[in-house]
Formats: sequence, structure tokens, C-alpha cells
Amino acid sequence: MSAETQEMPEQGEIVLATVSKVMDHGAYVALDEYDGIQGFLHISEIAPGWIRSVGRFVRDGEKKVLLVKKVNPDRGDIDLSLKQVSNDQKKQKLKEAKKFEKGKTLLQNLKEKAKLSDSDIEKLEDGLYSKYDSVYDAFIGIGRNGVESIKDLKIPKKTAAAIEEICSKIKLPSVEIRGIMEITNSKSNGVDIIKKTLLDAAKKDSRMDITYLGAPKYRLSITSEDFKSAEKSLKPVIAEIQASIEKKKGTFSFTREESKKTRED
Repeated sequence: MSAETQEMPEQGEIVLATVSKVMDHGAYVALDEYDGIQGFLHISEIAPGWIRSVGRFVRDGEKKVLLVKKVNPDRGDIDLSLKQVSNDQKKQKLKEAKKFEKGKTLLQNLKEKAKLSDSDIEKLEDGLYSKYDSVYDAFIGIGRNGVESIKDLKIPKKTAAAIEEICSKIKLPSVEIRGIMEITNSKSNGVDIIKKTLLDAAKKDSRMDITYLGAPKYRLSITSEDFKSAEKSLKPVIAEIQASIEKKKGTFSFTREESKKTRED
């Protein structure tokens, strides 16, 4: 495919590339998301300051997250920068690339399981991208909300069943936020008051867990799909427990612990 007809990245875009040839004045790279189209990383855009050896910073076959500085579609030239990519941009791009690869694996699994053709997979992929940012996000969404969540895509029953089976085996990413509650009540039935308050609170949300650590400490944890929804659930629970405990003349305090995020499979 010629440079004139091949899709080119846009100026300012963050891309993932594979170093193909290291030279004294820079390195040629193949852009992974653009069918391996070639771009050039000049020595002045590799790192701040004077660079003695390009090979100290980039090596053949190495993956790099780069910024597209300049594109000349007529000549097929793509100038890139490594030093202008922030750590946050790098992390985000690598995360997207990881999701993309997971999506490819899931689609291949589906293709084999449901005996689909390449055109079937392509049509399904287009449909999933109309609803989600990535194929991986689509399978995670289906895993959480069921295959009914994509019924508007009019997927054949056999394919939908295969998708459902695959999604049932995916470990859904989640976060856990937690903290230590210190609760006391000096009444003769103070222990019963505390137990009832905590049991009542725990019954209201299946994602919540309360563990006794030894008087007067209890660990409260909430697991959810992201930190925002977990925090949204945590605040009213704490407020409710505190109000109930203090209404019965008890004391309450809450200290946050470090949050945890599960690994995305």
C-alpha cells in the first residue's frame, strides 16, 4: 500500500511504535496501529540535553510510546518525539494497547468457539465499537450487565451464547476501598447495639463487608467496578452507621486504609 493511500496518524497524536533501525542521528520506527508505516525519531527528540549515543535510549525491536510532531502525507514523512511524551500519556497509551491485544484474543476465541467467518467478526467488532471504547471494554460490560445489554446489535443466538460463555470466565476488574471503624458503647447492651447496627448496614449492600478485628475495631470494605462508584457507596454507609451509633450514645470514628485494585485478566 502506498503512502498516499495508507492511513496516516494526525499531528499531536500519541502512538505506539516498534523501533526498526537505530542510526547515529536517530531511529526509524514502525507505527503499530498504522500497519507498520514508517516514521522517524530524530536524535534531538529522543531525550533532553546532549545525547552521546542513540542506542542508550532506543534499541531495535523495542516498543516506544511517541508523539507525532509532524506529518507530510504527500511525502509519507512522519516526524516523532519521545522526549515530549509525559509519563501519564505513556501509561495511558500502554493501557490502551494492552486492552486492544486482550480484545483481539477475545475475538479470536469467539471466532473459534462460534465458528464465525472473518466478515462476521468484523461486523461484530464494528457493532461493539459503536457502543464501547474497545472490544475488551465491551466484553467487560457484557460480563457485568449480561448479553442483553447488546441486544440492539441483533447478534445471532449462537454467537450471543458464545459471547456469554466467554464473558462468564473473565475476571472482572474491580476496586476495593476500606477503612477501620472504632466503635464503642458503654451501655450494658452496647455490644448488641453495635452488632445490630453493623448487620443492618451490611444487609443493604452485597458489595460491602464488615470484619471484626477486636474491640473496638471493625474493618469496613466496599468492592465496586471503579473508585468513583465505590466512594459513592461508602460515604452514606459511614454516615448511617455513625448516626445510628451516636444516637444510642456510642462513639464512632473512621480511618481510611489504602485502596486496592484487582488485576485485569
